[in-house]
This record gives sequence, C-alpha cells and structure tokens, in this order.
Amino acid sequence: MSKKVISIVTPCFNEEVNVTQCYLAIKQLFEGPLSDYDYEHVFCDNDSSDNTVHLLKGLAAQDPRVKIIVNARNFGALRSNYNGVMATTGDAVLVFLPADLQDPPEVIPELVKHWEAGNEVVYGIRAERQEGLLMRTARRVFYRLVRRMADIDVPVDAGEFQLIDRKVVTTLRQFEDYYPYIRGMIASCGFKRVGVPYTWKARERGYSKARFYSLIDQALNAIISLSNVPMRLCMFAGCGIAALSILYGMYALIMNLVYYRQLAEPGIPTLIVAVFFFSGLQMFFFGILGEYISAIHFQVRKRPLVIERERINFDKPAAEEAPMPARAVGVNGKHMAVA
Repeated sequence: MSKKVISIVTPCFNEEVNVTQCYLAIKQLFEGPLSDYDYEHVFCDNDSSDNTVHLLKGLAAQDPRVKIIVNARNFGALRSNYNGVMATTGDAVLVFLPADLQDPPEVIPELVKHWEAGNEVVYGIRAERQEGLLMRTARRVFYRLVRRMADIDVPVDAGEFQLIDRKVVTTLRQFEDYYPYIRGMIASCGFKRVGVPYTWKARERGYSKARFYSLIDQALNAIISLSNVPMRLCMFAGCGIAALSILYGMYALIMNLVYYRQLAEPGIPTLIVAVFFFSGLQMFFFGILGEYISAIHFQVRKRPLVIERERINFDKPAAEEAPMPARAVGVNGKHMAVA
C-alpha cells in the first residue's frame, strides 16, 4: 500500500542562510515522527540575487523530493506562495513553511494528526509571538479588524501555516484572483477545520525581506479582498459630515442674523479650516475608492499570476530514491537541462 504524500511549500527570496536548514528540518521530520508518510518539498524562489537557487539545485540533484520553481522576477510573496500550492500533488498540502522556520516544523505532526481525524483545514494559531511589542500589537489588532470586517469567518492569529486537504486545493483552483490573499481564500472555502496553537519563533538567521510597505500592501489587500466595509464607512461618513455641515450652516446663519455684520472677519479662520479639512477628507475617500478601482483594474487585465523561469524535479515521482540529472521547464513549455 502506497504512503500518503504530504506537500510542503516554502517560498524564498535571498534565503541562502536558511534553505539548507529548512530542507534538513523537513527531511528529519519525515524520517522520524512522519515516517509513515512520503513528501515533496516545493521551494518557490522569487528571483533571488544570492546563492539561494544554487543551493536549492544542489539539494534537488541529491533528493528528488525537493522541487523548485524559479520565478522570472520577484512577483511578491503571496503570488509565489499561491503558485507553489497550485503545483503540489500531495494528499495534503502545508500551504506555507517559511525558510527561516519561524513557523516551527515540529508542529506539523500535530497538524497531520488533526487532518487524519477528518479535518480538511488545520490552521496554526500564533498564540505567542517572539517579536517586539509594537509589531505584536499591530498584528493582533489587524487580525481582529479583518475578522470584524469580513463577511466570512476568518480565524484570528492564523497565517498561511495551514495543512489543507487535496479537495481544498482543488477548490482554490477555481479562484481567479490577481493578488491572492491565501488565508482568506481558504477561509472562504469552508470545509471542516480546527486550529492548533503554537509559538511563532524569532528569526535566528538572516533578516526578514518583508518591509513595512509590503506589510501595509498585504493588509490593504486583505481588507479589500474580503470586505466592502471601507466603502460603506466612506458613504456613512460622507452623509454624517454633510449633515453636520448643514447644522453648522444653520448655526452660522442664526449667529449672523443675531450679530448682523459683526462676525464676517471671525468666520474667515473657520472657512480656512473647513476647506483644508474637507479637502483632506476627500483625498482620503478617493484613496479608498482608488484601492478598489485598482483592484478591479488589475483583475480584468488577466495578467499571469507568476511567470516562471524554470521548474526542477517536477517530472520525477516523490518516492524515487536514486538521484537523476535535474531537468527544468522553461516558460515556453520545453524541457531544458540544468547544470
């Protein structure tokens, strides 16, 4: 009887100090507590400029379970991650295992146990975070804000560190999203699910490639892809401010009738403040409207989610033991040798 296959997806960008340790951690896991399962480890490289791809190719030449997707350029972590999930073949897929192992591999056996118990989605809950108070608080507020705004039940403190059944992956293929917010897409699929708490570890080697702007970009994408609440808030705020403006206008009219021609000059500061206030408010509303319009713009243009330079080891079965010459798939679909 053939073993069930677990797929592990690891997106990476300039992670030469971490990819080997990440590979070894998974290898040891499936030689130990998960020895009853076979696996494939899919690394999605986002056009690294260091030795990441070179190291991955060396691992792939020795171990056919290591599969590599090399992007033609940096398409962002979420797109690359989603593309890797779509390339998996396992009975269950660990959607995201970071190369720096901040989401610890030792939690995976617990996820597999809950999956075998009949749960199609087993998500990790980052109950504790080994990071600064400011970022920890910001993430906590964000998760709860998204849950309150979304019209689906999005688990709080849960990222892409989730084990999902093959049927969930098949469902995800039906999504056509130019900027996939993966955890939200999984939540929108439904299915039976359960959470497993763990401690999100501090990075031990290298530094995070997630800059402040990219975090803001991902946060806005999460809110816009899951909710129309920001647009509704703008509408309600606009109506409220218009009502207050009418009341203020009535007040100003009464005061000018009572103090006829005595309040003309004092009203000038009020006018200046009102002009700047409403101008700023309009720019804020236009910004929110622009986010939704840009999302529609990119969605309707139907650009490729990711353009790949090559694929390695995808033409080999995961259970194959003897190393064979690595091959890759070019963007034109033809096979070409990899040194």
